[in-house]
Amino acid sequence: MVQKNAITISLEEFLQRPETKPASEYINGQIVPNPVLQGHHSTIQVELTAAIHTVLKKPRIARAYTELRCVLGGWAIVPDISVFQGERIPVGSNGEVGNVFPIAPDWTIEIFSPPSKSEK
Repeated sequence: MVQKNAITISLEEFLQRPETKPASEYINGQIVPNPVLQGHHSTIQVELTAAIHTVLKKPRIARAYTELRCVLGGWAIVPDISVFQGERIPVGSNGEVGNVFPIAPDWTIEIFSPPSKSEK
C-alpha cells in the first residue's frame, strides 16, 4: 500500500538503493514494501514454478523466475513468478542468464493471499 505522505523519488534513485528483504517495489514514484511470504503462498509459488518448468523449460520455450526484479514502464516490480520466452532472457557476456531484467515479462503471476484473521 502506498502511504499518503510518502516521499517521491525517481526510478534511478530507487534502483541505486540497497536491496531490502523482502524486496520493495517502485510504483508511481513511491517505494512499496512487499509483505513477508507465508507458507501457503510460498508452497503455491514453488509448485506453480515447477509445473511451468516441466512444460516449458526443456523445449527451451520459456523459463519461470521467482521474486525477480523487473523494470518496466517506469516501475520496478518483483512479481511472485515472471515467465520469459527463451530468446528474450537477458544473457551476460559469459553466456549465462543476466542478473538484470530491464524488460517486461511475457507472463507475470501474482499469488493472492487473503489476510490472516489478525490482519483483518
